[in-house]
Amino acid sequence: MRNVMWNGELNGNINLDTISNKTGLFGLGPVSYLQGELLINNGKSYVSTVTSDSTMIVESTFNTSAPFLVYTNVNEWDEIALPNGIKSIQALETFIDKNTADYKRPFAFKVSGRVSSAKIHIQNLPEGTKVSSPAEAHQGQTNYHIENKEVEIIGFFSTDHKGVFTHHDTFLHMHLITKEEDKMGHLDELEIGEMKLYLPKK
Repeated sequence: MRNVMWNGELNGNINLDTISNKTGLFGLGPVSYLQGELLINNGKSYVSTVTSDSTMIVESTFNTSAPFLVYTNVNEWDEIALPNGIKSIQALETFIDKNTADYKRPFAFKVSGRVSSAKIHIQNLPEGTKVSSPAEAHQGQTNYHIENKEVEIIGFFSTDHKGVFTHHDTFLHMHLITKEEDKMGHLDELEIGEMKLYLPKK
């Protein structure tokens, strides 16, 4: 991520169709040249791209590439009920951190159920743009609001990978996809409704 944001290395460093083990595969990152978002959810790959400031296209394909991608294989999950007080991304981060002290980090997780509201974005960098800072990298970023929807959130947690696959101010990197698979993007804001957390079985 640091190389993308500060050094402008936007080209595809990994072709998703080269990941051979698709069983229980989970992953996320941006599309090459920051022209979309990627999500791999249980072996199925999704690409979202901007069509307008209120619409997007979500396609299912492995025929894409990313400048950086975090991915892993998880085949068994432990389901954890989230306490009623866990409503925001910050609260979720604290809860996961406290409840995974004995986990091997980093790890993937899922949050599934109904969101009261969420804000996601899709990178939509104008073609040919040179990038040398995070502000430049986020030119063209398009935000979308989701309310009262059934969704699945795929995330990665790490206390040691800021600037690698999480931003500098968080231990989490999460992408959200709606149950209908018609909206998907990088999760920026979250108000949790009725949701459950899934952590990799140890």
